[in-house]
Amino acid sequence: MRIGLLNNLRAGRSGRQVSKILNVLSDYPHVHHVETDSVRAVPEAFATLARENVDLLIVNGGDGTLQYAVTQILSGDDFQDIPMIAPLRGGRTNMSALDLGAHSNPIKGLRGLLDDAYGGRIESRIVDRPVLRVETLRDAGSPASLNYGFFFGAGMIHRAIGLTHDLFPAGRSQGALGAGLVTAGLILRMVANRLDGVLAPDKAEISLDGELVDSGEFSLIIASSLQRLFCRMNPFWGDEKAPVRFSAIASGAERVGRAAPGILRGKPAAFVTPDNGYFSRNVGTADLRIDCGFTVDGEVVAPRENEVVRIRGDERITFIRA
Repeated sequence: MRIGLLNNLRAGRSGRQVSKILNVLSDYPHVHHVETDSVRAVPEAFATLARENVDLLIVNGGDGTLQYAVTQILSGDDFQDIPMIAPLRGGRTNMSALDLGAHSNPIKGLRGLLDDAYGGRIESRIVDRPVLRVETLRDAGSPASLNYGFFFGAGMIHRAIGLTHDLFPAGRSQGALGAGLVTAGLILRMVANRLDGVLAPDKAEISLDGELVDSGEFSLIIASSLQRLFCRMNPFWGDEKAPVRFSAIASGAERVGRAAPGILRGKPAAFVTPDNGYFSRNVGTADLRIDCGFTVDGEVVAPRENEVVRIRGDERITFIRA
């Protein structure tokens, strides 16, 4: 098996961890290892690993690094054959890697993964997850119009990421800790019906699998292919067998404060229904017409008027638990 490792030195947990990873790799000389210290260097790093025809790509970085890797593999032309991907928890939030079963200690996870890979036991580590394809249709075909990842959030989510970066210093505090504290604060503001600033509702037209669900103002619009988000949240409760988990809360939805705890666990109260402003379904395709910005795995896209976004879940990569 040909194994490659992309080590993003800009990720939140780099520093001392880099030397520890290099120590591990000294015991596995056949692993092709590429380091990057800037966004500009990432494309060449991928091209280098693609030339080695790696069967397994290990990604040491955060959600953004993994999102970039998945996007490059599925939309680029570097890799002739799609490699298996094993993310390490090497960033700040690591939401995707956590859901894919990555070890809390990236060093132990890497060593265990390499032992099983070279020992012929890789099948026991396979994790099945769809990949979201997020396409802006207004200028489809341009490099910026297509992203792949695991989590999509529009409007409030887009602004909450900016708020987290403003409130917390660069580093791990901008990850799950900062995101969790900001989320808690926003929920309290929703309970108090203070829907301004970050929580200001956004206009949207939502179609799910070709059916117009609603058009109006929404406080929350999210989609994911993950089973759980950061802080073990699971704000989806659709039971359809489809890859895109989609949820939305309309502006003016009834009893948001009372509904929030159950929604975050994926076990909503009986009154959490479409008639009361709450939507959650598993679908193949979600189409949105929005004016607000959005994010894919923490990578933000600036707002544009009358943006059309299509989210699909028909792409597959074999993920490996590290």
